[in-house]
Parts: sequence; C-alpha cells; structure tokens
Amino acid sequence: MTGSERHAEADRAGLLPALGGLDVLPRTGLALPHRAGVLRFGMSERAARWAVATLADVRETWVCGTGWAFTARYEGLELLVYGDCPDRLGRTGHDRHGLAAVHLGRCGPQPTGPSAVPVVLHGIDLFGYPAAEVLEALGPGPHPGVSLPRTGPPTGYLQELRLSVPQAGGTGRESHATEESS
Repeated sequence: MTGSERHAEADRAGLLPALGGLDVLPRTGLALPHRAGVLRFGMSERAARWAVATLADVRETWVCGTGWAFTARYEGLELLVYGDCPDRLGRTGHDRHGLAAVHLGRCGPQPTGPSAVPVVLHGIDLFGYPAAEVLEALGPGPHPGVSLPRTGPPTGYLQELRLSVPQAGGTGRESHATEESS
C-alpha cells in the first residue's frame, strides 16, 4: 500500500481529525487541534497567542523585520508564529499587518519516524509518512503560501513546513516547494 493510499484510508476512517492534528489551510493559515481555533493570516498578535496558549506554553522570541514573534512546543512540534512585517523594499501599501507566517517543525534531532501529531494538507499527513510518499501524494501544487522541501531529508521524513500569506497578485508559483536548505 502506498503512502497516498494509507493517507486516504486514514482519512476515510476518520482517523486524522480524531487524532487532534493540525490542518494546513492554504491562503488562510493553520487550524489548531482540540478546537483551539485557527491561526488566520492577518489576525492580531493577541488572538494568535491566545489560540496557541490553549495548547502549549507561549514564549516570546525575536525575528528580524517583524513587529512580534512567539514560539510554542506541542507534542514534539515547534511553532514559530510572527507578524506585523513592514515591506522589505519600503514600498507603501505592501506591509503585512497581523499574522504573517507560521513555521512548523519537528523538535529534536532528525526525525526517523512519524510525528505524534498529524499535520494535514489536503488529507495528507505531512509528517506522518516518508517524505517521498508525501511529496508524491501532494503533487506539484500549487499550494499557495505553503512551502515544503522538494526532496525529503536523509532520514526520510519531512522536518518543517512554512505557511505565509501568498504574494498579492501572484500566480501561486512562489508557493511551490522550495529546495531543502542544508
């Protein structure tokens, strides 16, 4: 049975939502488990912190070029959430107010197995199966505002996912998978 068949079977059986996973919502944000809410692009820092705080301890951090940022760890996953980003080129009307991006990664050393918490995009658990199977099942996209590596890491499982507001007027191409950084 291929990874995409296992994903489809788990989804049909209703296992993915029941596991309390996170749902990636392209162009919208990230749905948190256990009815904690949705991290929606453009939402305020206070609302984002409140939603994440229902699941985990929230810790303030710093990200260059942002007005605010925080991290939280939940069941072996680390979220980096930030917002209020001025335009890097200083263009008027291009600032991103409110939540601008969410980076989601696996904690600890290189993962050698599935994540304890499903991270689902289009019914596919991104951290639950070997990267090659996940990327094959997803296809080339577009997945606006979702950034995944083109190839899996040497351990076989994806380690991170980045969500951001898609470029205004973009074709969706800017959100295709990116090369794995070493």
